[in-house]
Amino acid sequence: MNIQEIIGDAIKYPASNWRKLITLGILFLLVNSLPLLGGLLPAPLLVLIGVSLILMLIPLFFVIGYAFRVLRTTIAGFDELPEFDKIWGMFIDGLKVSSVAIVYMIIPWLIMNIGPFIAHSNPTASSITRLLGIIIAIIFGLLLTIAIAHMAANDRFKAAFRFREILDVISEIGWGKYILWYIIVAIIVWIISFILNFIITLGYIGLNIATGPLLAYIIANLLYAIFIRSYLSLFYLRALGLLYPK
Repeated sequence: MNIQEIIGDAIKYPASNWRKLITLGILFLLVNSLPLLGGLLPAPLLVLIGVSLILMLIPLFFVIGYAFRVLRTTIAGFDELPEFDKIWGMFIDGLKVSSVAIVYMIIPWLIMNIGPFIAHSNPTASSITRLLGIIIAIIFGLLLTIAIAHMAANDRFKAAFRFREILDVISEIGWGKYILWYIIVAIIVWIISFILNFIITLGYIGLNIATGPLLAYIIANLLYAIFIRSYLSLFYLRALGLLYPK
């Protein structure tokens, strides 16, 4: 498929099943709202932080696991949104994808954050180190994206670290097409996010006047989770699955 066909398909894909789109949106909402419950406990600060982190990570791993399932079924040739079944497997997939992301991005993170701190006495060296970290993060990010797709295609955790195979996949796609795809997807995500954020903000202002701040806040966050985070996640993963060579 060419990039235009990929984008056209991916834009329509999330709305092909509203029930699943809303379900994913509710999971996104839980990622944001459950940690707030941890802050209500009468416990020391470190305990509150730990509980809030756990309450955030549990639904987050389900969100990532479902997104990974979307990627895997797309690569396998399915056009329907996958079911929210085999919950434990979905959670484990989310944990695996998160682990792969940490392994790939830990080096760029260290360079961007630790390097400038070490070189703080030399502003030039600190700036160069931070710039180098950003460049490395972009390169590793490009590799990470295909690494996760390669893991989904092979249904093997180790496939995410078969660097020669990952580079071969990128070469098969074409570096130029891959980078162009990345830029176009990023622009579309930004445009859709901006437009929907603007609409939801206007709606929040109106609801705030009509119903009060609490109900307006809840509705606005639910709409944000469904129509921005859920929709854009499905759009991105569908587009990536269609880009991956069959």
